[in-house]
Amino acid sequence: MKKAVAPLPPIDGLAPSCVALIPGPWPTVLAFLEEKFPYLEPGVLATRLQNGEIYDDNGQAIPADSPYQPGNYLWYYRTVRSETRVPFEIDVLYRDDRIIVIDKPHFLSAIPAGRFVKETVLVRLRVLLGQQDIAPVHRLDRETAGVMMLCLDKNSRSAYQQLFESRNVQKTYEAIAPYRADLALPLVHRSRLAHEGSKEDGKFFSMSEVAGEPNSETRISLLERRGDWARYQLEPHTGKKHQLRAHLAALQIPILNDPWYPVVLDDKGDDFSQPLQLLARELKFIDPFSGQERVFTSRRHLQWPADANMTKA
Repeated sequence: MKKAVAPLPPIDGLAPSCVALIPGPWPTVLAFLEEKFPYLEPGVLATRLQNGEIYDDNGQAIPADSPYQPGNYLWYYRTVRSETRVPFEIDVLYRDDRIIVIDKPHFLSAIPAGRFVKETVLVRLRVLLGQQDIAPVHRLDRETAGVMMLCLDKNSRSAYQQLFESRNVQKTYEAIAPYRADLALPLVHRSRLAHEGSKEDGKFFSMSEVAGEPNSETRISLLERRGDWARYQLEPHTGKKHQLRAHLAALQIPILNDPWYPVVLDDKGDDFSQPLQLLARELKFIDPFSGQERVFTSRRHLQWPADANMTKA
């Protein structure tokens, strides 16, 4: 396949999405799209084609009866029928010509995904700053709050991304979870994390510890105890999906208000009353351009449960 180059500009901060036309037996573009997106309501794709809302590599609307031609791309703007605004704001911690560092609130996705398109860090910042080249250098889960860095200059992006890929960024998190008197802290927890579930059982997007060579590592320390609850410092050495949440659940101290660990709960929908008590507290690294140490710290605070009694650790 040739490289995908968007022929359309972002609209309201949202860049166009694309789908590759792979080799196959489909007689028309519509037949391919209906097999590619079987979960969409019948008639949605035909209507979008008829309305001129799906485009070719030249930015031209594709006719509804277009024959299928593999090797190209189709472009479209994602739509969400109903998207509730996340009632929390982004706090900007730092900005220069290359990067912007924010204090992300709970419940705000980093990038468009699933039912969240405009209510994401990326789209909000593109609209707020009027800059379309913004891209995340790393990501935080929708449920996680705290320090997140994005790049404003596309020519500098790879240098900052390389810092994370080469593990030259020191990341520190905090979490509130049950206290275990028999757990000797600090400790370094290592395990192999992998997908074990399926879409049918609701665990497709969660991670499980499985047998095999460890591929994840977290240092866990106790910061404070209040009765049956504790505030922990978490220092991940690796960056596996849901690593911190899976590790604490495996140690039988699942993070407060975690909807996926140790068990997958029903979707909370638009209920913002019980945020996951996990915070990306600090990012520390040597800037690849200035050579100076950069330290960015969240100004947010975790919420103890109502039954947490003050007890010194």
